[in-house]
Amino acid sequence: MPIYPIRTFPDPVLSMVPAEITDFDDDLARLVRDLFDTMCDAPGVGLAAPQIGVLKRVFVADIGEGPFAMINPVVVETSGRVKSEEGCLSVPGRFWQIKRPDYAKAVGVSVDGAPVMYEGDDLMGRVLQHEIDHLDGTLLLERLGPRVRRQVLKELREESLGIDRAP
Repeated sequence: MPIYPIRTFPDPVLSMVPAEITDFDDDLARLVRDLFDTMCDAPGVGLAAPQIGVLKRVFVADIGEGPFAMINPVVVETSGRVKSEEGCLSVPGRFWQIKRPDYAKAVGVSVDGAPVMYEGDDLMGRVLQHEIDHLDGTLLLERLGPRVRRQVLKELREESLGIDRAP
């Protein structure tokens, strides 16, 4: 299976909201396999289709309990609140303390169109929210506080321009 380049900030596709999937065909099954292969190669624990430039509402994940895919997912329940380190393949090499609900429950459909539900706290809750954020056009940077976000955006802009920040 092909390994796709992962789109990184500030690629505009990362802020686009894909339409829901209505065709559950061989092309969708192939996309899911390609997403898994690309995620494993990265390596990561989750990957959404927009991160490889495909505007389809699908993500894959594997937090060590077995791989799964969700098509047209939505978060239907959250609870608790926890601050934890979080990174993103679309902002490589960077990690921040992000506050999110600790528990999340998401519903969607499988690659063959059957209803699925995934839920969990800790890493599972975080991955569900993070990947569905990608499908809503929200990048991790938008979860940062205003002061930290301004600083991070400044650093990322300087890096993209090749500005050396060393003293």
